[in-house]
Amino acid sequence: MLQKTNNISPILKWVGGKRQLLPSIVPLLPQNYKTYVEPFLGGGALLFATQPKVALVNDVNEELINVYQVVKNDVEELVSLLKTYDSSSETFYHIRGLDRDVEKYASLSAVERAARIIYLNKTCFNGLFRVNRKGQFNVPFGKYKKPNIVNESVLRGVSEYFNSVDITFTSKDYLSVLGNVPSDSFVYLDPPYDPVSETANFTGYAKGGFGRDEQVKLRDACVALNDMGIKFMLSNSATDFIKKLYADFEINIVSANRAVNSDGSKRGKVEEVIVRNYV
Repeated sequence: MLQKTNNISPILKWVGGKRQLLPSIVPLLPQNYKTYVEPFLGGGALLFATQPKVALVNDVNEELINVYQVVKNDVEELVSLLKTYDSSSETFYHIRGLDRDVEKYASLSAVERAARIIYLNKTCFNGLFRVNRKGQFNVPFGKYKKPNIVNESVLRGVSEYFNSVDITFTSKDYLSVLGNVPSDSFVYLDPPYDPVSETANFTGYAKGGFGRDEQVKLRDACVALNDMGIKFMLSNSATDFIKKLYADFEINIVSANRAVNSDGSKRGKVEEVIVRNYV
């Protein structure tokens, strides 16, 4: 067994992050598999909690995957650059506005792009990642008194882990990932959730959306994994639609805190499902 690296935790706050649900998820993981596959990586809470020795992780958000690749390959340069940023609104809006100039943004190095995403995540309102239809980051300033912009120990811990294992990062459509899963894999799926109400839908994570047609495509992909004998676990909201969609599989209902609503009074406990094709 691989000895786990210390100081490992998500380096970004991400919509739908699973840190709070780890006590419910981890006991349900299968015992034996070689390759950990996660097509919707996001904040990576389960990846960092389990620290698999062989992993294939993906996210359609290219900026997010770039952050992880930079943490793996250039963590010291990243830390040094982050230390030059202050938490003023002037700096925030300057950094946020870099993607308004297409040519200038294209000239940024991978480290500069990664530092930008981490900085915005630590200083924007509610730690959201949201883009408009042009793909431009559009979350306003968060007005935090002392945001933890540079968490050196965690960045270095994550870098140490990435460099001690066989991990592959990709940024492509989830179906492309699921169509090439090694036979010895366990697949954890944490897609954009089916909205519990019309006002709960979150579509600004990347250009485009993830509606119910995509939820059906994902279910069909899960059926294909099951037919190939590949174990999977899926998280989603406990809507009637999702529960009916995965009725042929093992379903556990868990309770989670909703923490991204701009109206604090609307944050609270919501039910989620954990779907498995094994027991």
